[in-house]
Amino acid sequence: MSVARKRSTPKASPSLYANPGTLLFYLEPYHEWQLVRGFSEHTFARGLNHLRKFIRFCEERGVNTPEEVSRPVVERYQRHLFHVQTKAGAPLSIRAQLSYLLAVRGFFRYLAKERILLYNPTADMDLPKVGRRLPRNVLTVQEAEAVLSAPEVEEPFGIRDRAILEVLYSTGIRRQETVNLKLYDVDLENRTVFIREGKGKKDRVVPIGERACLWLSKYLREVRPRLVVEPDPQVLFLTHAGEFLAPNYLTELVQRYVEASGIGKKGSCHLFRHTMATLMLEGGADVRYVQAMLGHSQLSTTEIYTHVSIRKLKEVHEKTHPAKMKAAAWIDPPVEENTDSAPAAEKRPEEKPSPF
Repeated sequence: MSVARKRSTPKASPSLYANPGTLLFYLEPYHEWQLVRGFSEHTFARGLNHLRKFIRFCEERGVNTPEEVSRPVVERYQRHLFHVQTKAGAPLSIRAQLSYLLAVRGFFRYLAKERILLYNPTADMDLPKVGRRLPRNVLTVQEAEAVLSAPEVEEPFGIRDRAILEVLYSTGIRRQETVNLKLYDVDLENRTVFIREGKGKKDRVVPIGERACLWLSKYLREVRPRLVVEPDPQVLFLTHAGEFLAPNYLTELVQRYVEASGIGKKGSCHLFRHTMATLMLEGGADVRYVQAMLGHSQLSTTEIYTHVSIRKLKEVHEKTHPAKMKAAAWIDPPVEENTDSAPAAEKRPEEKPSPF
C-alpha cells in the first residue's frame, strides 16, 4: 500500500524576490526570529501559509507595507474570513478563522517588538471564541481490533502498517511524533518510547504494550532491513524507497485501514489517540496518568475525555435509575379486538416434536 515519496527540495525564501520594506519582505527575518526563540519549522510552515493569504488580501487592496496596515484593514480581513467559503461551499470554521488571525497577530507582534512598526494594529483585536469540542469518534475495543486486523500481514508492508497501527493505539502519540520516531527512541526490552520534541518541543517517555512491541520487533527483523537505503537515516518507519513517511501519507494510510475495516466510522491517527485516552479512563486510569501519556500541558485538556468516557456511566444509569422502562406496554397501548370481524380460526394445540 506504500507509495514512493521523494524528499521535497527546499523552497526559495519567501522574501527572496520581495521588494524591501513590503509585507512579503519581512517574512524571512520573521522566520529567523521564530527559530532563534525555539519555534519549530512545522509551526512556521503552517503560519506561513496563513500569512501569505493575508498579504495577498492586503495587496489586492493596495496595501503593501506594514505601515499601511491599519486597524480597519485588520478588521476588514476578519470580516472577510467570516464570509469566506471552503471548496466544499461550507463556511470557514471558527477554529480555522482563529488560526489565520493568530498567525497575523504573531507577525505584527514581531514587527512591533523589532521596532519595524511603532504601532501594532492587531494589539486589541477581538478574536473569535472557540468552544471546546468533544472528539467526534471514539472506537470501542472491538472496533479498534477490527482496524488493527485490516492490514494484510502476509505482505511486508502489511507488517509495517500493522506495527504503525499498534504503536498509535498503544501509545496514543501524535501523527508528527510517529513519523519522527528514530530507531533509538524505541526500547523494546523495557517497553518504552521516547518522544523527542513533541508538541511544544517537549520530550516525554511513554509506555508501549507487549503486543505492539511484538509487531515492532517483527517489522524491525523482517521488513525494515529490506527497505533501508544507506546511509541509514535511523528513522523507524520507512517507505519502500527507504525514506521517512510524510505526515499526510500516514494520515491517508490510516484512513484507508479505518474504511477497510468496515466499522462505519471515519478518522485517522488522532482517532487512535482519542480511543486510547477514553478506554484508559474507562478502565480506571487516573486522569493525570493519561495526561502524561498524551503530553498535555494542562489537565483541563485531558479532562475533555472524561466527558467522552460515559459507557460505564450509561450502564450504571440503566441498571439503577428508577425511571427505567420495564415493559413496552407502558408506552404502547393494548390493541383493541375488532368484534365486527369474523371469528378467528380455532388455534390448534402445538405438536411436540417426536423424539424419533
